[in-house]
Amino acid sequence: MNKSRVLQIRISDEEKEGFELAADLAGIPLSSWVRERLRLSCIRDLEGAGQKIPFVKVRPSVEVI
Repeated sequence: MNKSRVLQIRISDEEKEGFELAADLAGIPLSSWVRERLRLSCIRDLEGAGQKIPFVKVRPSVEVI
């Protein structure tokens, strides 16, 4: 995945502290933790609305006989 775009958001000091603590617990960098959570939330919301998820590639199903 080509990650060339930057997303800037405003958060409170307390939110940032909480996000950093959670990322540390997960053992991953803060940016990875945030991206992972945003992706999961996006998938949930778009699937719930019956919409296509732009960054999820659909694999062709394999028929087992």
